[in-house]
Amino acid sequence: MRWIYLSPHLDDAALCAGGWIYDQTRAGIPVEIWTIMCGFPKTKKLSPFAEYLHNQWGMKTARQVVSGRRIEDKHAAEILGAKARHFDFLDCIYRQGQNGDWLYFSIFVEPLPGEADLPDRIASAISARLKPDDELICQLGVGSHVDHVTVRRAAERLGRPLHFVADIPYLFDYRAQLKPKTAGMKKKVERVSRSGSRAWKEAVLAYQSQIPMLFKSPARARKALQEYCSNAGGVPFWRK
Repeated sequence: MRWIYLSPHLDDAALCAGGWIYDQTRAGIPVEIWTIMCGFPKTKKLSPFAEYLHNQWGMKTARQVVSGRRIEDKHAAEILGAKARHFDFLDCIYRQGQNGDWLYFSIFVEPLPGEADLPDRIASAISARLKPDDELICQLGVGSHVDHVTVRRAAERLGRPLHFVADIPYLFDYRAQLKPKTAGMKKKVERVSRSGSRAWKEAVLAYQSQIPMLFKSPARARKALQEYCSNAGGVPFWRK
């Protein structure tokens, strides 16, 4: 039985459940992290929004960003003992409409009507790689990041049982969304070992390009993860 973590971006699975992933793999459970939105754009052009984010990350081209973040992701997965698999769907900051216009100038928005088929296409790509006894873990979409919402919709189209985890660090700023996002679900908290807690922090810090934007500093990242794990008693999961 594999545990498949559906990660919208190249950091989400480690952020949300890194300590439990580590403990799972140390217990001999095969874990894979499938990152959905990490494809390479075909155009070298960037939207003003993408240029702004690139500057925050200290990178110039989309190829440099995707390549660099994939390397970070493989390193983080190795720390956790998991296998990383990368899909070719584009991050929202690189997506364009049929007329070539950039679709998104913010990440905390509803998916646009012009992308109504995207969850189905993602679900098809995921389904083609699944085995009958795989356990699937998906982000709740707390914070309503357009890519997180899209991947959740794709996962729900698979017609399979799902485990859900809260979106870190968005949960810290959008805690009021947790209740409606988990309506009708049962919660279970998986305790994390001390070594799992250490590996969790180490794996998240492997995403060096993202730390300044997400947490301001490595020290704040460690503190935030420790407080989340301590307050929750481990990693919370929800199931319908």
